[in-house]
Amino acid sequence: MVARSNIAAVLDQGARDHPALVVPGRVSLSYSRLRELADEAANALASQGIGRGERVALVFPNGPEAIVLFLAASMVATACPLNPAYKEDEFRFYLEDVGARFLVVPPSGGEAARRAVPSGATVIEASLDADGRLIMSGAGHGRAVDSLEGSSDGDVGLVLHTSGTTSRPKRVPLRHDNLTASVANIVATYELGPEDVSLCVMPLFHVHGLLASALATFASGGTVVVPDRFTPLGFWPLMQAHHPTWFTASPTPHQLVLARLQEDRPAGTERLRFVRSCSAALSPAQMGLMEQRFGVPVLEAYGMTEASHQMASNPLPPEPRVAGSVGCGTGVDIAIFDEAGAPLPTGASGEVVIRGPNVMHGYEDNPQANAGAFVDGWFRTGDVGTLDGAGYLRLVGRIKELINRGGEKIAPREIDEVLEAHPAVKEAVAFGVPHPTWGEEVAAAVVLRAPATEKELLAYSRQRLADFKVPKRLFIVDSIPRTPTGKVQRRFVADQFTHE
Repeated sequence: MVARSNIAAVLDQGARDHPALVVPGRVSLSYSRLRELADEAANALASQGIGRGERVALVFPNGPEAIVLFLAASMVATACPLNPAYKEDEFRFYLEDVGARFLVVPPSGGEAARRAVPSGATVIEASLDADGRLIMSGAGHGRAVDSLEGSSDGDVGLVLHTSGTTSRPKRVPLRHDNLTASVANIVATYELGPEDVSLCVMPLFHVHGLLASALATFASGGTVVVPDRFTPLGFWPLMQAHHPTWFTASPTPHQLVLARLQEDRPAGTERLRFVRSCSAALSPAQMGLMEQRFGVPVLEAYGMTEASHQMASNPLPPEPRVAGSVGCGTGVDIAIFDEAGAPLPTGASGEVVIRGPNVMHGYEDNPQANAGAFVDGWFRTGDVGTLDGAGYLRLVGRIKELINRGGEKIAPREIDEVLEAHPAVKEAVAFGVPHPTWGEEVAAAVVLRAPATEKELLAYSRQRLADFKVPKRLFIVDSIPRTPTGKVQRRFVADQFTHE
């Protein structure tokens, strides 16, 4: 095995024969075999001319390929995992935005991504067969891995996108030292070790599932159980079969699982140490019911893409966990600033700012966004919160108007632009409305220039947006409410149409 100074070094912590990755019904890989597969895939990518700085787009559902190919791409280049649910236009934007010259997809999948691939780019098919062997189309047998110029801690290992409320999604370049710092923080926060088993129910193209569920567990020498997809009905059979010691999810999956649980400490919870919640606010009532049913502490955390996921978390017992709080900084400095960028005293409400080795150095090729995102070395999160005397952070609201649908952060401007591309639509404003399961759901108000029905506009959107972004409510109106200065404020628009 090659010595590494990048995120793939997380695999070096596991004992050779200890199970590293279990995909129920498909494959079980030891640490030694997972290392071999990552090295083999890295060599295969390099044999296609992929090297440091290249952007490799990956379009895979949860499974061994998503993990092996992320590790491989980050070892020799930069991994750009994308949501397989995207539609062709979405893939076209993301592939062009990251400058991907290589797209890796399953042999019988990723059709929309294939159609959207930029001219001149190379499509590579990859899969693991039933025996756990890697199969890659066009894989050469040129340079060996130990002769490659592998990525190092200062190189960008992962590029993801985040979204603003009035702009196109922004590129977030995360260096290997950002990623390894975040992983180390997560391991330390939850005292993870080789005996731990993580059940991964979050998608591996997001930092939540990739960093917290998978990479942090590898870094502790533990075992990651990754079902092909999360279903509430399939959750308990997995718990009973694999006896995880912890799992992490956004509040929506927690709520869906809880709805099917009518007893305390059911079979499958015997080895649970804690349950983690992140990516959206968890209500104190839901937290209390979860603790009653699971019989273990529920630890709410705070993360975002720009910080390589985790920034704060409630701690393990005997330290206190505070319902309604996302806990204290975990290897990250947290402060509260006023609108002018000056620190506020304890207990005052203002913008949450952070700094630490896991925080990105800036959005890529976006000086305007960076000018507003940093102040005196602190990153401005866009969230409003308070810090108490013990350092516990409470989030009050969001400055940004992103729609948070079950942990999926949706840029409303992206939906505006799709609707406004319809010839009958003069103006569109998307916004979030409360939803009992997802937290928020997508709605939109539109002003027409020609006759069109709600059904027609929704069908048009469905062809161009991933299902979770398609508005579930559409208000056809004569005009969009504006402030006295003529600006559109989405929360104000939402109040006008949902609280009448």
